[in-house]
Amino acid sequence: MLPTRSRTEFERLDWLSVTYLLGGGLLCFYLLPLLSLVVSQPPGTVLRRLSDPDVVSAATTSLTTATTSAVIAAALGLPLAYWLARATGRAKTIVTALVVLPLVLPPIVSGMVLLTVVGPETLLGRLAAANGFPLTRSLAGVVLAQTFVASPFVVVTAKAAFESVDRSLEYASRSLGKDRLTTFRRVTLPLAWPGILAGITLAFARSIGEFGATVMLAYYPRTMPVQIWVSFTTMGLENAFPVAIILLGIAIAALVVLNVLGANPLE
Repeated sequence: MLPTRSRTEFERLDWLSVTYLLGGGLLCFYLLPLLSLVVSQPPGTVLRRLSDPDVVSAATTSLTTATTSAVIAAALGLPLAYWLARATGRAKTIVTALVVLPLVLPPIVSGMVLLTVVGPETLLGRLAAANGFPLTRSLAGVVLAQTFVASPFVVVTAKAAFESVDRSLEYASRSLGKDRLTTFRRVTLPLAWPGILAGITLAFARSIGEFGATVMLAYYPRTMPVQIWVSFTTMGLENAFPVAIILLGIAIAALVVLNVLGANPLE
């Protein structure tokens, strides 16, 4: 039997405290490797790699393609998410499964799947290359790979955001004579915007960190993850660390800017 003092202390340790401890443990699991990466290299070494033409080119490619992929994912994913949020029946279930499929496929497999459609030996790939717009080993290939693996984040997150909007507010708007587009723009979209922004942010983050599908479709031009892999395989782990730190800094800065710009876009 527990002593009276021990039993009292145990009773004070409620489940909320336990959840805080468990959540804090997971947060430390995220944070400690990142801190270890940052302190593993002298600042001077990282700064010298910043001027490396290969790193500059890879960083430019990553930012450009990740931004493009996030925009495409939002432009195409939001209409689909809205339809899924309002649809019913078997079609909704089938479409949702198709949307989620890229999330469960290994990135390498995603790249292989895309190559069967846009690869240089396919009809679409040959037509695009013949017109001066190759879909592999090009910026277009990088964007295709990133959009394929990242766009589901926009659709799934925005779908949940649209479903959380009170339908009675939309009905009230329509009863006041507003058409469906005006209701969507003035009622549904502002209320769902925090969830939509979260999905776009996740899509951008997934795009800028994408490696597997990208390396299958477009080894060149190199993105930052591909450049890190090249640095690791050719010069060793120590030479890859500075590039990884640069990617980490770029990703954090870009996500902060994205959230600041999108905090109140509809006001």
